[in-house]
Amino acid sequence: MSPPKATPMIKQYLSIKDEYPDALLFYRMGDFYEMFFEDAQVASRILDITLTSRNKKDDSPVPMCGVPHHAAEGYFLTLIRKGFRVAVCEQMESPAEAKKRGSKSVVKREVVRLVTPGTLTEESLLDGRRHNFLAAFHVVRDESALAWVDISTGAFHVMACPGAALGPELARLSPREVIIVDGAEADWRAVIEEGGATLTTLGAAAFDSTGGQKRLCDLYKVKSLDAFGTFTRAEVAAMAAVAEYLDITQRGNLPLLRPPVKEGRTAAMQIDATTRRSLELTHAMGGGRQGSLLAAIDRTVTAAGARLLERRLASPSCDVPTIAARQDAVAALVEHSRLREDMRD
Repeated sequence: MSPPKATPMIKQYLSIKDEYPDALLFYRMGDFYEMFFEDAQVASRILDITLTSRNKKDDSPVPMCGVPHHAAEGYFLTLIRKGFRVAVCEQMESPAEAKKRGSKSVVKREVVRLVTPGTLTEESLLDGRRHNFLAAFHVVRDESALAWVDISTGAFHVMACPGAALGPELARLSPREVIIVDGAEADWRAVIEEGGATLTTLGAAAFDSTGGQKRLCDLYKVKSLDAFGTFTRAEVAAMAAVAEYLDITQRGNLPLLRPPVKEGRTAAMQIDATTRRSLELTHAMGGGRQGSLLAAIDRTVTAAGARLLERRLASPSCDVPTIAARQDAVAALVEHSRLREDMRD
């Protein structure tokens, strides 16, 4: 509801904010993104920017703060690291176009993107040497599944995941954000939050396996998912929730996703979270990368290579032919130094 004496612009802001109550609304005004009311108070404290007010002469001035639009990405990153979501609201017409509808007409604005930890796409906000996974976990009767995607690369995976394996799998993948159904068991929420991921909930409709199958077929423009493999209801539900969330956050501008790859739990060594921390495979005890095994051996020269090395180190293969093939590849490059140097160049 609008406060007394609210201007048309403030009414518009509040109307848009009502659609995104759980996000900080970056409202475009010319060369700045402005925030008002509680969003302004929170943002000014987190971002260390000046809190001012609009309509200062009124009995109840409106708290306000802003950041330049050309520097917004840095502010997005700070807020995302603090666990916030950001709704980016842009001007959809110029002030001159708005005036054609009347001198007091407000410029049309709408949210073009919802920025969350698992849906970052800007290269400046991502660490190119690490995956940025968005995951979804769901249980259908006696089956459960975990699906995950990196929208910066399009890689999309799914696997059957018993509840007891959720913690170890999240420790292996280190997703930035995990989606579960609204009202899910407290145990699942605790496991996700313990792993350090941002927890996001969606309604039951997003996890509906029947509707989800159609959503995925529409996404890939196929009549059936059979060409990609045989998936359980839980796997379809988890993948569908990922697709639904991307549609919500990207406002219909879905990134290019590769066909889903079904992983088997026996293909990689199962390492529980405590053991993984003790081994310091990809993160040292202090939480950073420095001091880990990965930091000690990483001599990769490309971001894609760095991500592959981390993935293989975090998920040691249990498949003998795969292990032998990797050893053969290493041996070939050790023996042929000229080839190795040319490839690195």
